[in-house]
Amino acid sequence: MSDTPVKQQSTAAFYGQAVASFAVAMAATAIGIFQLNADAWVRGFLAIAVLYLVTSAFTLAKVIRDRQEAGQIVSRVDQARLEKLLAEHDPFEKL
Repeated sequence: MSDTPVKQQSTAAFYGQAVASFAVAMAATAIGIFQLNADAWVRGFLAIAVLYLVTSAFTLAKVIRDRQEAGQIVSRVDQARLEKLLAEHDPFEKL
């Protein structure tokens, strides 16, 4: 009676590419900060700034995902209510 959507999952190749991309980006940034011709406190500040940026990006991605999943749950509840009303409706019943 109801079509339950299939939960989308990432492929192993996509997951691996995302992890590898993240690792390469972090390594390149760390090497760049380490090779920077500046005082240690400047390099330390840049390293902390990069870590803060990464944690903020992860938090933002989680918040967006949670909001999307919550919207899907509300949509499914509304759909179930509509299906119940349609199932109980008898068009030949006298008013």
